[in-house]
Amino acid sequence: MTSSTTRLEQALAAIEAVGDEGRRIFTHVYADQAREAAQAADARASRGIALSPIDGRIVSIKDLFDVAGETTTAGSALLRDSAPAAADAVVVQRLRSAGAVIVGKTNMTEFAFSGIGINPHYGTPGNAHDVTRIPGGSSSGAGVSVARGMAEIAIGSDTGGSVRIPSALNGLTGFKPSQSRVPRTGAFPLSFSLDTVGPLTRGVADCARADAVLSNQTWQPLPQRTVRGLRIGVPRGLLFSQTEDTVLEAFEAALLSFSAAGARIDDESLDEWLGAPFRLQERGTLVAAEAAYIHRATIDTRSTEYDPVVLGRIRRGMTLDAAGYVGIQQARAQLQPELDARLEDLDVLVLPTVPFVAPRIDALADETAFNQANGLVLRNPSVFNFYDLPAMSLPLPRAPGELPVGLMVVGRRGEDRALLGVAAALEALLTAG
Repeated sequence: MTSSTTRLEQALAAIEAVGDEGRRIFTHVYADQAREAAQAADARASRGIALSPIDGRIVSIKDLFDVAGETTTAGSALLRDSAPAAADAVVVQRLRSAGAVIVGKTNMTEFAFSGIGINPHYGTPGNAHDVTRIPGGSSSGAGVSVARGMAEIAIGSDTGGSVRIPSALNGLTGFKPSQSRVPRTGAFPLSFSLDTVGPLTRGVADCARADAVLSNQTWQPLPQRTVRGLRIGVPRGLLFSQTEDTVLEAFEAALLSFSAAGARIDDESLDEWLGAPFRLQERGTLVAAEAAYIHRATIDTRSTEYDPVVLGRIRRGMTLDAAGYVGIQQARAQLQPELDARLEDLDVLVLPTVPFVAPRIDALADETAFNQANGLVLRNPSVFNFYDLPAMSLPLPRAPGELPVGLMVVGRRGEDRALLGVAAALEALLTAG
């Protein structure tokens, strides 16, 4: 690998080369501080010292993580003039201690409350494969920063798919860990019950390395798995409905390759559980109710400063009464072990991360079209936040010029590293051709 300094300069040049688009991807670029960190990493490397498996790697961070001395905007104009953060978020502290070179803060959907990635306040980063198309959200700038060579690892948040969606739509690998794995202290919240923190990268190995740092675990190579003998479940039904043909074709081709390599592929009837989050939350969702609580001080007094689409979603959270909220939480606690039991004989579930390739930004200008697309893009990933299962998105093989398609791989409860090991085996097979 070339020096950290050289790779940083390439990343900074990539940001500068796209002009205004770079300012839609990044809300802050830390050129001087990053150069100091890269030089320090190179000095360590020359002495054979590595602070962590990501020492000297170029990292972007989503603009909902606090950086000491700076305002955290969380993608919103409301916070533009807020007091600077008193301290780094815990994940930022861990990245710095690990020797990561933080190149900048990335743009995002306002308050992380959409899977599309459009932001009327700071601009919308175009998809890395076609700037006229959506980047996916809410970690929009995070995904584009890695896909366009402006960072090697991006740190995002995932409440209903916000790491996996931009990974799928930009051709990246994104990992949503179990919620308790990575602390959220110093991150602007969307949902206390569902928020998670995870990386977006170009491959499983870098996801695993970043995860070790974020979760403060001693780095160990992933468990070696082969595709032969894997028990893979396919949850046919609800989460395959309204899926574009191009996505289904890429998914079925992947299944054929897994089967040919010796995996056991079984269709699973799981709609009783996978449909439950939607049935339970027809009158209001956990994320909207908790967002309404978080924004209670400004939702009425400064309503005109919100993105109207985000404002509408937050206000819908005010319609869920206390009994309804508690009922959802109680049902969730009961359903989680039930689904665990159904997955006990499987290594992973696989399904499309999202049911379509990235649509054009201008096609979603109408609020109805936006809400329909947002509901679909969040549908599959959000189920596994509800069940707090580790999940990741892998890019499926595509011909040159074709838009990316993501494969979601879901692990069993608390088995984050086991999932990463299986994903590495699947990735190796998918990229072998």
